[in-house]
Amino acid sequence: MEKIHIITLGCSKNTVDTEYMLGLLQSEYTIESNIEESDVVIINTCTFINDAKEESIASIFEAVELKKEGIIKTIVLAGCLSQRYADELVKEIPEIDMFIGTSNYDEIIDILKKESKVNIEDPSREIAEHIPRVLTESDYYAYVKVSEGCDNRCTYCIIPSVRGRHRSRRIENILEEVTALTKQGISEIIIIAQDTSKYGIDLYGKKMLHQLLKEIFEIAGVKWIRVHYIYPEDFYDDLLEEFASNKKLLNYFEIPIQHINDKVLKRMNRKTNKAEIIGLIERIRAKIPDATIRTTLIVGFPGETEDQYLELKKFVEATNFDRLGVFAYSEEEDTPAYKLTGKISEETKELRRDELMMIQQTITFNKNKELIGSSIECIVDSLIDENQYMGRTYMDSPDIDGVIYFESLRPLNPGDVVTVKVSDYIEYDLIGVCDESSK
Repeated sequence: MEKIHIITLGCSKNTVDTEYMLGLLQSEYTIESNIEESDVVIINTCTFINDAKEESIASIFEAVELKKEGIIKTIVLAGCLSQRYADELVKEIPEIDMFIGTSNYDEIIDILKKESKVNIEDPSREIAEHIPRVLTESDYYAYVKVSEGCDNRCTYCIIPSVRGRHRSRRIENILEEVTALTKQGISEIIIIAQDTSKYGIDLYGKKMLHQLLKEIFEIAGVKWIRVHYIYPEDFYDDLLEEFASNKKLLNYFEIPIQHINDKVLKRMNRKTNKAEIIGLIERIRAKIPDATIRTTLIVGFPGETEDQYLELKKFVEATNFDRLGVFAYSEEEDTPAYKLTGKISEETKELRRDELMMIQQTITFNKNKELIGSSIECIVDSLIDENQYMGRTYMDSPDIDGVIYFESLRPLNPGDVVTVKVSDYIEYDLIGVCDESSK
């Protein structure tokens, strides 16, 4: 059997696509963890912002060097960069043997056998179902993609062009996948999509995320359910009620707002405004006092004035987000924002981003300090030393948030849920001791 190595870049949606490809490939190829021991290298790329694009290109050239040295035989480019730039890359980097798009990863075996060069299909192609998965992230948590594509058409974003229109998966297919994951030992299900809040509209004529979450609750092996990418304009009452009542559904709200100034939001083609955003945050906190609200912001969008930035800064200071990510605007060709006037210098963008992150750092440290002495439910991630464990609270999603380090005298396994008393913190991370009576 030929040996295949996959490099996964970018977001958790790419991770899921890689795991599907591995699930298909394992029947006819040997999956190899060491790139230098492989025959075929598949690079699942990202092109969301310039940094991601550069990382993808760097990985391609590293593989090209290995091919020139005779270490690997075949390079396959997959994912968003391939979908977007295959026609250019086939000329500029001839060492790439095959290109596959974002919507037809289910054809990976046929593509490898036929050795056809460019295999890019309509990104809005129907979602493939009933594909086996080889998990790559964890033994106890897994991402579950409930829809593909996006209809929001934010002016700065290329995703609708490379991922296609919004398409939901059927509830029964998602439940089948979640059930299969629990049989592999998965206890934390992380719901993802480009836009989870619109889940179901295309299939059922109405938003159905709350119903999906209700049905996942009934699956015995699921301990925690976490939801990402809820757009503020589509957050609806039934969904908030489900968060309040579903005991497995974590009170973790990842809601990207991108800005707070109405004029900037309009230029971004965001479908909401300042008053609605503030109102939503107030609704969530009134209904669920222990809600963790995470958001992302973009600074330096074309035309962003100093006053508009200061409005955003004051909003961050006043809102006390629990988790926050800030991006300096990245110009993306083929997006409407690319043609906008009023470009902001890179220096100004970086200064604005850094200032907001420093403000958030102070907010987060203060919130962590307030947790000292409290007991909080955690999921075990790993044993890091004798009786010393690392885990996450409901407030923390893998890779993007903090962790909690704690001591336990009894042995624990990844995926166990225990109660930990917080004794200290180090910057973004908590320290504690396990309540030995907790299950």
